[in-house]
Amino acid sequence: MPLALGTAAVVLLALLWELARPRLIEAWARYRSLRAAAARSTAAIGYDPGRERRAEQRARSLLRSCVDEHDWAMYRDLGFLRAWGGLAGRAPSSELPMWGTEKGEQALAERRSQAGDLAGAAGPDARSPDRPASYAYLIYPHRPIVAYVPETGALLSEYCVAFPDHSRPYGSARLPASDDVLAKWMALTADERRLIADANMHLPGRQIDPDMVRRDLLRLSRWERERLSHAASEIKRAA
Repeated sequence: MPLALGTAAVVLLALLWELARPRLIEAWARYRSLRAAAARSTAAIGYDPGRERRAEQRARSLLRSCVDEHDWAMYRDLGFLRAWGGLAGRAPSSELPMWGTEKGEQALAERRSQAGDLAGAAGPDARSPDRPASYAYLIYPHRPIVAYVPETGALLSEYCVAFPDHSRPYGSARLPASDDVLAKWMALTADERRLIADANMHLPGRQIDPDMVRRDLLRLSRWERERLSHAASEIKRAA
């Protein structure tokens, strides 16, 4: 008797399962569909495809308002900024980019001699207007800052620094490209010594292709010569 009742109960449960299974499957599918729709709705609200472009446009406007016309034109046309080194002549050699020991000075001399084919690569405007600059930096968006010698084009070192965008609750934590360039430029011009001390320094080629940097120096040289030529032509035409 108990065996018969147990068998009947199992059969009854099986029948109930067969009757309820289509409804359970349908309810589960409806639940998954509702969850997917809610996720799509949240994503649509939180992500705007044009937000990145608008953020970059605002960043470019801010950069243009902070740097002079020559530097803005350089970034607009070439995609990077140059900043003159300000520590030479007023800081101990241990705080200058890449060198600081006798061995470092020898390495710098060797790099200068090996860069003869790039002599004058930075063009006629390879020094700041008011005083000589023995070194300078190229500032790229979302890439290390590269120190180099304007007189020869010799590459000195790379400085890895990051400026995350902590104000954004969504998407990438990186600043827009122009904001990243502006942050590096401001750090260099405001407190170069601190940036050099805090950055991760590497020899050239760690993250940026040295050949690309040399090509950029040649591009910068041609660009500045063309600007000088155009300015001279404008002066002659005005006279």
